[in-house]
Amino acid sequence: MITNGHSRQTLTITLLLALGTVFVFAQVGGHEFLSYDDNLYVTENRMVQQGVSWSGLIWAFTTMHASNWHPLTWLSHMLDVQLFGLRPAAHHLVNVFFHAINTVFLFLVLLKMTGAQWRSAFVAALFALHPLHVESVAWVAERKDVLSGFFGLLTLWAYVRYVERPGILRYAFVAIVLALGLLSKPMLVTMPFLLLLLDYWPLGRMSGRFHLIPESGPAGLPVPLLRLLAEKIPLFALCAASGVVTVVAQKRGEAMSDLSLGLGLRLANAAVGYVRYIGKTLWPGALSIFYPHAGAGIPLWQAVGSFFVLALLTTFVLLRVRQSPWLAVGWFWFIGTLVPVIGLVQVGAQSIADRYTYIPLVGIFVMVAWGGQELLKSWRIRPQALWAAPVLVIVVLAGLTWRQLGFWKTHETLFRHAISVTKNNCVAHNSLADYLNRKGDSGEALFHLRESLRLCPKDEVAWYNLGVWQRQNGNMPDAVSALREALRLKPGYTKAWTNLGAAYMALGSMPEATDALLAAARLAPDDATVWFNLGVVHAKAGQFDEAVEAFRKAVLIMPDHAASWYRMGIAYLALGRQREALEAVQTLQAIDAKLAGDLLEQMSRKR
Repeated sequence: MITNGHSRQTLTITLLLALGTVFVFAQVGGHEFLSYDDNLYVTENRMVQQGVSWSGLIWAFTTMHASNWHPLTWLSHMLDVQLFGLRPAAHHLVNVFFHAINTVFLFLVLLKMTGAQWRSAFVAALFALHPLHVESVAWVAERKDVLSGFFGLLTLWAYVRYVERPGILRYAFVAIVLALGLLSKPMLVTMPFLLLLLDYWPLGRMSGRFHLIPESGPAGLPVPLLRLLAEKIPLFALCAASGVVTVVAQKRGEAMSDLSLGLGLRLANAAVGYVRYIGKTLWPGALSIFYPHAGAGIPLWQAVGSFFVLALLTTFVLLRVRQSPWLAVGWFWFIGTLVPVIGLVQVGAQSIADRYTYIPLVGIFVMVAWGGQELLKSWRIRPQALWAAPVLVIVVLAGLTWRQLGFWKTHETLFRHAISVTKNNCVAHNSLADYLNRKGDSGEALFHLRESLRLCPKDEVAWYNLGVWQRQNGNMPDAVSALREALRLKPGYTKAWTNLGAAYMALGSMPEATDALLAAARLAPDDATVWFNLGVVHAKAGQFDEAVEAFRKAVLIMPDHAASWYRMGIAYLALGRQREALEAVQTLQAIDAKLAGDLLEQMSRKR
C-alpha cells in the first residue's frame, strides 16, 4: 500500500533513527585513515588532494584508478578535501551522515510502499545498527558504498512516485538517480530486477497469475509482466553499460582474480558465501576487513550443505508466496542484489566482504520484520512481547556495532583483529607488516612478512613489501631478489620497478637502475616520483641533460615537488647554466625556503 505517512509519530521515529545512528557511529570521528585503500582514494591520491577542480572533474570521469570507474565517488572525496582538508575526522563523519540519511530514507520508502510504520522502522533500525554495516561506514574508502546506497534508496523512492502517477518526467527521474548510483558504485546493476520484485509486493502491480492482492489498501493498477519488463528496458541498458565499463576497469587494473577457479568451484564458493552472510547476519561475530578465499580447498560438505540450505529456503518462501509474499521478496532481494559480488566472477582475493551486504541485507531485514510479526501473532504472544523482542534485538546490535567500530580506530588495531578472528590471512599479515614497517617497528614487520609469504608464497605484494623492508634496512642484494620475485609474479608492478631502481642505485649499478626506472616510467608516465628517481640516477651517472629532462617531467606532473626543483637546479649548475638554476631557486622560494637557500648557497660556491 502506498501512503504519505506524514504524522507526528513518523517524524519522531525519523528523528530517533537519525540520532541513534549518529550516536552509535560518532566514535569514528576519532579514527585514523587506513593505509589500506584510504591511501589510494585520499591520502596518497594527488588528484583528490587538489580538491575540486576542472582537471579533477575530467580525471574523475576518465580514470579507472583503483580498478573501478566511479566518478561520483571521486568527486565526493575531492569535495571533502576542498571543505575539510585531510582531517580524517571530517571524512569519517561524512560517511556517518550518509548512513544516517540512508537509514531515514529506507524507513520512509518502506513506509510509503507498505503503510506499516513500526515494521518499516524496525527494518531501518536493523539497517542502521547491524555490525555488518560497520565496514561500509567506518572505512573512508567505502564512501562509494554509502553514496551508492543513498542513490539506490532514492531510486526506490522515485520509482514509487512513478508508480503512483506514471509519467515521462517521473520515469526520467528514476533513470537519472539510478545513473548517479551507478556512477558511485556499480553494485546497483541489479536494481531493475529489484524493482520487478517490488512490483509484486508491496506495490501489487503484476497481473495474471502473478497478481497479488495486498494485505490492505488499494493495489497499483495491474500490469502484464511483459509490459513491466519492457518498462524497465532503459534501466537495464544503464546497468548493462555500467557492468561493461566495470569489467573493463577491473581487467585493466588486474583486479580480476588469478585464483584460476573453474565454474564448479566458483558456484561452490558462491553457495557457501550466501550461507556465511546469513550466518553473520544472525550472529555477527568474528567480523574481519578481509576473509581469505579457500580456492580449491572448499570442503565438499560445506558446498553440498550450502546448496541444500539455499534450496530449502528458496522452496519454503515460494510455497508461502501467496500467504507471505514478503518472505519471497525479501529472500530474492538478498539473493539477487548479492549476485554481482558473490564470486561468480571473482574479483580480488576475498571470499566474502562485510561491505557487500549494505543493500542486500535489507531483504533479510524485511523477512525478519514482517515474518517475525506474523510468527509472534500465530503464537498468540502478549502485545508487550511484540515490542520487547525488537527493542532487545536493536539494543544488542547497537552494542555489538559499538564494539566492532572500536577495531577500526587505527590500521594496526583493525588488522590485528583480522588476524585474531580469521585463519591463514596472508593479506592481514602483509598489511600489518607494511604499517609496522612505516611506523619503524621493523622487527615485528619482518615476522608478519614472513608469515604472509609462508601462507601465500605467490603474493607479489608481500614480496614487494619484503623488498622495501630489505632496502630500508640496507640489505640491497636481498631487496633486489625480493623485488625481482614480485616482478616475476606481476611484471606490470610499477612500485616494484621504482624500488628496484632505487636498490640498484644504492648498489651503484646505474645501468640496471636506469632500466628499472624507465620500465616504471613506461607503466606510470604520470608518476612524479618515478621521474624524480630517474633524474637522480642520471645525475649520479653524470648524465645531467637527461637528469634535467627527468626532473622537468616530475615538476610538470607535480609543480610543488620541491626535491625535483632542487635537484634540477643542481643539474643546471653542473651544466654551467646559471640562469636556469636561478629560476629553480625562485620557484623553490615559494615551495621550500630552506631548499631554496641551500641551492642559492651552491650557486655562490660555483661562482
